[in-house]
Amino acid sequence: MQLARRWPLAGYYFFYFAFIGAFSPYFGLYLQARGFSAWDIGLLMSQMQLMRLFGPNLWGWVADRFGHRMLIIRLAGLVGLVGFSAFFWLDGLPGMLLAMAILAFFWSGALPLVEMLTFDHLREERGRYGRIRLWGSIGFIVAVMSTGALLDAVAPVGVLWVCTLILAGILGFALILPEAPVHPVAVESPPITRILRQSKVLALLGACFAMSAAHGAFYVFYSIHLSGHGYAKTAVGLLWSLGVLAEIGVFLLMPRLTRRFSLRDILLVSFAAAVLRFLIMGWAVESAAAMIFAQLLHGLTFGAYHAAAIAAITQWFPGKSQGRGQALYSSLSFGAGGLVGALISGRTWDDWGAGWSFSLGAAFALAGWLLIYRWVAADAAAVGGGREKTADPVQ
Repeated sequence: MQLARRWPLAGYYFFYFAFIGAFSPYFGLYLQARGFSAWDIGLLMSQMQLMRLFGPNLWGWVADRFGHRMLIIRLAGLVGLVGFSAFFWLDGLPGMLLAMAILAFFWSGALPLVEMLTFDHLREERGRYGRIRLWGSIGFIVAVMSTGALLDAVAPVGVLWVCTLILAGILGFALILPEAPVHPVAVESPPITRILRQSKVLALLGACFAMSAAHGAFYVFYSIHLSGHGYAKTAVGLLWSLGVLAEIGVFLLMPRLTRRFSLRDILLVSFAAAVLRFLIMGWAVESAAAMIFAQLLHGLTFGAYHAAAIAAITQWFPGKSQGRGQALYSSLSFGAGGLVGALISGRTWDDWGAGWSFSLGAAFALAGWLLIYRWVAADAAAVGGGREKTADPVQ
């Protein structure tokens, strides 16, 4: 793949995940400074998950049915930027909910189309995907670190300016992304209903829902949790970055791990790590060492888990059904699971406290572990074959 086509894709990934790095850890702190309750914050942040239930599927259908995926990607960048700018002048919860929904609906629909575009460009060079996608993780780390340092020096409203600049970067690279010819899939596909009747598939999708629900308190309230216990914004950024670095390390090791261990074993270890991680977050926040260890576990609770889940979906949804399998995975996990986790944590945070809110996350992870242990046999998810791919570093 030529450099002239590669660098716009890398730039898009950089700014796309930089937005996550600035928005996810710090926008909740901005809302808290504005006086919103924990329930209001959870409700607002849950719009990102809610729109992932149907946004990517709808935009994917429009692109498949009518084409013009580049137009959709560019429209998503423009509307996302305009929608976010409304936060500068909105005050009430209803207006902010509407603005958040518009932002999430368009923003969430762009990445799957860019992923398809990237793979169409790579053709027989798909091993280069990781090198391009790595720029997304770099963008996240740069954003989460620099935004944390900035917010130690300026008012929380500074996060709005940072996110606006990043969204402008997304739009800028969307305008120069090169189109690529779409390559038809030759592998015959079984009916989707036949695939979904398999207990291992239902168990995996249910476990993926549980894992995303387990992360609900983490994605919405982790920064608030740390700040409330005296951690500086720079330290908050360092801890978020540490989790992404652990995730990158695991992604690099996954081809070796999938040759040695079954996908079932990797999933079981990942879910067990999630149980431990969220219990530590809830009850040991006073210890910086414990928080460092908990963030290192992100390499398992997202990195290894996501890579193994994607590999299993790729195996069990062959041919043209693979797109629907990926959509189901994204919608049920990052969409429905993330939505439920965000809303539950928003309801329990003030009434039950952080410890029990994170403990509910651990309970969700335990439920996912039981689903994998009971209904995914070792020979049903034997080897990933190194076919995993990476996605959002923070969902």
